[in-house]
Amino acid sequence: MVITRVRAENFRNLDNVDITLNDKVNVLYGKNAQGKTNFIEAMWMCSGLRSFRNTKDKDFIGIDKDFMKLSLDFKDSVREQNISIEMKRSSPKDKLVTLNGVKQKSLSAVFGNLNCVVFTPEDLELSKGSPDNRRNFIDIAIAQIKNAYSKVVARYETVLANRNAMLKSITYGTVEKIMLEIYDAELSKLGSYISMLRYNYVKKLFKTASELYREISGNKEELSFFYQSTVFDNLEGKTDYKKSMANDYFFALRKNEENDLHCGFTQLGVHRDDLLVSINGLSTREFASQGQHRSVALVLKLAQAYILCQENKESPVIFLDDVLSELDYERQEFVLNKIKNMQLFITCCDSFPKMNEGQQLTIENGRISKA
Repeated sequence: MVITRVRAENFRNLDNVDITLNDKVNVLYGKNAQGKTNFIEAMWMCSGLRSFRNTKDKDFIGIDKDFMKLSLDFKDSVREQNISIEMKRSSPKDKLVTLNGVKQKSLSAVFGNLNCVVFTPEDLELSKGSPDNRRNFIDIAIAQIKNAYSKVVARYETVLANRNAMLKSITYGTVEKIMLEIYDAELSKLGSYISMLRYNYVKKLFKTASELYREISGNKEELSFFYQSTVFDNLEGKTDYKKSMANDYFFALRKNEENDLHCGFTQLGVHRDDLLVSINGLSTREFASQGQHRSVALVLKLAQAYILCQENKESPVIFLDDVLSELDYERQEFVLNKIKNMQLFITCCDSFPKMNEGQQLTIENGRISKA
């Protein structure tokens, strides 16, 4: 999969960008606050996923501008395609999204056509940050393989919010406890499905990431993962998410009902699960060095790209947004050598290991030109 051309008008500070891209490597140089990350974000947005910066819709439109337009051409092993997005400041949520000239219901409708993996400096905290970061990493990775998965996660979050509101209403005496069972039943079905897919993905992730980590550590360290469920003691071999798993999930919620009522929120479920990471049997959150945390983050992202390529039979586009400057020379070389047969975008302020192919671009005040 290769992005061939990007046009952007009034997307953040990007000013009338129209650039043809190299199908191997594209390096974007520029000082801070010139628009490097904005350019990566614009391409990422065309994948149909939420911004990796958690941006509100209105913030995509440039300051003092009334609208923004994006157009991205890409090709896979079958054909060439185009995704375009238009937005007005007067109604930012009413986006005009087209795929190959055909209007789509929403931005998420184009999800699954353009596959990308983005690596930002924030991802270097992946193994020691909050569990929410790791859950989000796993959910995005799964959704890129199973497009319908993101809708299941969104539905789970909606039902969870309703259940939490119901808990408060019961505490205030405005609703009977029996009403809670309705939400418990639906949460159980959705949560069981999410648990099963997360566990199976983590098994694939472990296989690939552990091999990469062994290599980056010079065979001196062993990386291992464990998907920690707050509902299931053991997820190995579990597939009946509609019946037996859902029943176990339901009874766990019912058993913890009084604690939930006391706390005012749902304490058990996939929204509280975590990916536990260890090196040589020791928890990375407690014992890993900064270098080890960075190595873990590197292999997690690389493994995500490899699995996506294997599952979809298409190589994803890789974005390294100002990451190389955060890494030592050996880790820079490791990343660049491991990204093969994938189109690569690198943003940086200064130098990095010399590339034998590709093109260099410069950006200043939102204007991109070939170096």
